[in-house]
Amino acid sequence: MKTNDRPLTDLMEAVDTGAAQLPDFQRGWVWDDGRIKALILSVIHSFPVGAAMFLEYGNESIRFKHKPIEGSNANPNTKPDELILDGQQRLTSLYNALYSKKPVRTKTDKGKEIERYYYLDIEKALDPDADDEEVVISIPATKQVTSDFGRKIEKDLSTRQDEFELKMFPLNIILDSSEEQGWQNEYYAYYNYDSEVIKQFTDLFTNIIMPTQKYAMPVILLDKETPKEAVCQVFENVNTGGVSLTVFELVTAIFAMDDFQLRKDWEERKEQYFSSDLLNSVTATDFLTALTLLTSFKAGGTVSCKKKDVLALKLTAYQKYTDDLCQGFSIAEKLLQEERIFSSRDLPYSTQLIPLAAICTVLMDGNKINTTTVKNMVKQWYWCGVFGELYGSANETRYVNDMTQVIKWITNSGDLPKTITDFFFNPTRLLSLQSRQSAAYKGIMALILKNHARDFISGAEMDFSTYSSEKIDIHHIFPKNYCVEQGYSKAKWNSIVNKTPISASSNREIGGVAPSAYLGKLEKKGSVPSSDLDDYVETHWIDPTLLRDNDFQNFIIDRSKKLLNAIEAATGRTISGKDSDEVRNTFGASLN
Repeated sequence: MKTNDRPLTDLMEAVDTGAAQLPDFQRGWVWDDGRIKALILSVIHSFPVGAAMFLEYGNESIRFKHKPIEGSNANPNTKPDELILDGQQRLTSLYNALYSKKPVRTKTDKGKEIERYYYLDIEKALDPDADDEEVVISIPATKQVTSDFGRKIEKDLSTRQDEFELKMFPLNIILDSSEEQGWQNEYYAYYNYDSEVIKQFTDLFTNIIMPTQKYAMPVILLDKETPKEAVCQVFENVNTGGVSLTVFELVTAIFAMDDFQLRKDWEERKEQYFSSDLLNSVTATDFLTALTLLTSFKAGGTVSCKKKDVLALKLTAYQKYTDDLCQGFSIAEKLLQEERIFSSRDLPYSTQLIPLAAICTVLMDGNKINTTTVKNMVKQWYWCGVFGELYGSANETRYVNDMTQVIKWITNSGDLPKTITDFFFNPTRLLSLQSRQSAAYKGIMALILKNHARDFISGAEMDFSTYSSEKIDIHHIFPKNYCVEQGYSKAKWNSIVNKTPISASSNREIGGVAPSAYLGKLEKKGSVPSSDLDDYVETHWIDPTLLRDNDFQNFIIDRSKKLLNAIEAATGRTISGKDSDEVRNTFGASLN
């Protein structure tokens, strides 16, 4: 890597000839008129505008397709010397405003597309008290500023004589010394070589034009030996505008050299497989990570899915396994729906989908994944990851461990996977689960639904069909207002122990009264017999007797026990410490 300052004139010439181009993955130019004017002001005042980053073209391990900067005269077939990784917006703006003779295609601050030429007001540029917006002027492509719906011309710069008369210097010639000199000579002649005019322009030349012609930008040059993963990492760290270079963008560029449109392929697959409420959180990079995990496992060597491994993914491997992996994601989706996880919002860890889908794909062989025993083993591993809260960080190593260990455990009756043996759940954790942002919180809600939880009024089971047709609310079993009035501990009444999913319509009927009061209200409203309502309530692991007695303390203890039992059943693991001093002090009793 080398860093040096390059004259702006050299950079503009490189853009114009195609010596400097963009990687094909770079998206379009997006800067508006205001940002362009601000950039121009920085340059003419010799202020720094930040460094650009180039990649020396010809790295065989990257092999990017290339395209000229928007507005450039370069032939698209011209082979570049360098690719612009960072600085696209600034270089495109400067090229179009200060070098190209065509009007600049930009937009207003409200997004309306416009075309502009940029001028320097000579008198304002030399006035230290002038506002910046008066120094650099943008003019419509007609070179006329009009009012009254175009009927009145307020400012006309359509001829050089008009420019001279209004003392407006066209900025698209400022970097061309010969054209600038020609304009200057004609300008002097227009004013009959008036000494004051000459002095004024001489000051402009000395203070603005010449420094702009000598302006230089720092350029960081990555040589052609730079590894792919380094290019990606450096770009992510340095890029502050335009499009961030994700792993997916880089792989897209690599595959493009073999005339394969990865983005198009992914968009089609996303529409077909990943548009559901549950899988819509899967990103293109997630998919490539899962694919790398799968292909490295299938290869039989070292299993890995770090960034460098994703970047080394071969197109042949992508084409070989992608269809299978899409099916694996679909199987994973069905498995999660069986566990009553229906949307990405309710998904404990979106990251856990990566190994889950890869594991399901491998277990498609011989239809193993559809056997009850195998499916239950996968579910046990999954819930240990959720309630052990093991997928919050450093996931790549866990992906690999789970991929290899779960498959070995299932197919060869090997040792328990580390995610299962690492499982630990402190019983007091129940009271700190107060937000649906927590993986364990979402997991418990899913287990309640899986227990065939029924709505309090309708008695309908809250399965996928109910979830899809009705809004599901999280209900405080002992209502919030009631608990506050009674002075109960918020740590208890706002925890998951005191929450359960019911329909939004039923939740509205409950209000903030005591449980005994709202149960009576629900019986009357829904014409629900007491015995039936008690049955509905029990499907939520709630003792209806304790509700009818408004017995908050014993309710918290009883439901905590039932939730812990449910977690043990899902994970196949024993929760220790239910009779500890910490638990007795926190809950007021043992949870055994």
